Amino acid sequence: MAHPILHSKSNQKKFGGKWEDYIHLHEWMDSTKSWYGHSLHRMWRHHSEGIFEGEKIFGTHFTNSDGKIVYTRYCLESHVKEDCDGIIPSASDWMKILISGERPTWVTRTKKLEFED
Repeated sequence: MAHPILHSKSNQKKFGGKWEDYIHLHEWMDSTKSWYGHSLHRMWRHHSEGIFEGEKIFGTHFTNSDGKIVYTRYCLESHVKEDCDGIIPSASDWMKILISGERPTWVTRTKKLEFED
């Protein structure tokens, strides 16, 4: 699993500014790890509905430290794609997993970020 700082550095590379401009988004997205310390913690926010919930909480956009407008949705989408093997599942996709017990590869296969050792 990627750490929120690694997701923030990924956003810094994509959108500019400092990684600290993005950390609040990724800490929120991964705060569910404190509830359930397993990759399945993602079922609560790592989906399209969670991304839109993040927009409601943090706003649709913000200005990074370079003075550039960045869209919150793009940052949260990149987080989900990095953690879910390149896709953005829906909340119903997660529910199907709970019901069926099947584990598609996107549930546990994360994209290795270049900042990871």
